[in-house]
Amino acid sequence: MLLAALMAFATCLASAPARAAVPDSPAVTYTNPIAEKRADPHIFKHTDGYYYFTATVPEYDRIVLRRATTIQGLKTAPETTIWTKHASGVMGAHIWAPEIHFIDGKWYVYFAAGATNDVWAIRMYVLEGTGTNPLTATWTEKGQIRTQWESFSLDATTFVVNGVRYLAWAQRDPSVNNNTDVYLAKMANPWTITGTPVMLSRPTYSWETVGYKVNEGPAVIQRGGKVFMTYSASATDANYCLGMLTASAGANLLSQASWSKSPTPVFASSAATSQYGPGHNSFTVSEDGKSDILVYHDRNYKDISGDPLNDPNRRTRVQKVYWNADGTPNFGIPVADGVTPQRFSSYNFPDRFVRHYDYRARIEANVTKLADSQFRVVPGLAGSGTVSLESANFPGYYLRHENFEVWLRKNDGSAQFASDATFRQRAGLADPAGVSYESYNYPGRYVRHWEYLLNVQAVSTATDRADATFYAQ
Repeated sequence: MLLAALMAFATCLASAPARAAVPDSPAVTYTNPIAEKRADPHIFKHTDGYYYFTATVPEYDRIVLRRATTIQGLKTAPETTIWTKHASGVMGAHIWAPEIHFIDGKWYVYFAAGATNDVWAIRMYVLEGTGTNPLTATWTEKGQIRTQWESFSLDATTFVVNGVRYLAWAQRDPSVNNNTDVYLAKMANPWTITGTPVMLSRPTYSWETVGYKVNEGPAVIQRGGKVFMTYSASATDANYCLGMLTASAGANLLSQASWSKSPTPVFASSAATSQYGPGHNSFTVSEDGKSDILVYHDRNYKDISGDPLNDPNRRTRVQKVYWNADGTPNFGIPVADGVTPQRFSSYNFPDRFVRHYDYRARIEANVTKLADSQFRVVPGLAGSGTVSLESANFPGYYLRHENFEVWLRKNDGSAQFASDATFRQRAGLADPAGVSYESYNYPGRYVRHWEYLLNVQAVSTATDRADATFYAQ
């Protein structure tokens, strides 16, 4: 009898729908932009529970800081000027690209500056702050970061790999006919490099040399034993974009051979979402510490009158970083202004995400065209406390049902479309930690996958409920 009971129990387990674990990185959403007229943004999450934000101001004359307990809160946080350019001499012009770091119990701000007698004599400098709160800290100038040449240099950033602190920056090699390359060196202390710097990346691809031959603004994110260094390329107009270098954390990072360079941009302008020239990024983490967040600037228009450096309208923006199955970061596209999109993984096929393909909605694994699997959860087109799911890369297109099949369609403004594209968001039918979407105009029918295609169907069995449950990521 015991054997029979065990066999019956095993049969029940075999017939029960698979249950996915709640994702390690649940959905986080923000509303863009975070800050108007703030370029080259840097957001640092400190152990005191605050996010600290600094960026280039369009007057190029000072360094500012904000802090808030949430990323969104930085939008309305008071801003404090912690340092102002010199009236004459060095550090007297073009105050650019500040970054704030906390190292060995003190605050450090890295920035670039020109001189009053030569505004293009751009060099890298460091401020040191003593005090718990950097907005009220006592700041002292530690001077210029000296490199192998006395040449145009900027965009210093610092990071640690395997206990070793490095400095990455952009600089012009006087012997080469280009603007800037990306360099790396070890640090003796927070304002001094040591050893011979290595050139990691030079602008050679066509997308790196539009307007200017530029590799600049390095930023580092680490995961899974890999070091990923993004950088910005080309002129600071709509051609500005992000490239990426990749190395093993165990490799000799001071060898160019340890780094591989992506042959195409990893983040670029999107006419569909009206976002142009995304670049000079940094990375931070979400409030719960479970999501990586890309911080960057762009403009919401393509055409610029005059020199882009004189256009003040670069805005600070954020969006979640997703990770491909091969362990590489996927930034997708710069999403539209407003609430950031989410992804939805299947409860019983956790490696598959809701996506559109040829406008048909389905679940699919390894969606490297990230934006096809991102949707903005917006107020329902039919109202009444409902939601609609708007495509990230086709703004104005929504998931709707047609003959109970779910398609991505452009909103035609009709009452019928509004009803078909509106859902009631419910706790997951198979797991309340998930989410299920009930049709607005066919109560009792839910979005569920059937042979990997999404349909709106009635649910009754455990399998039905599993198929109609998703996790927001």
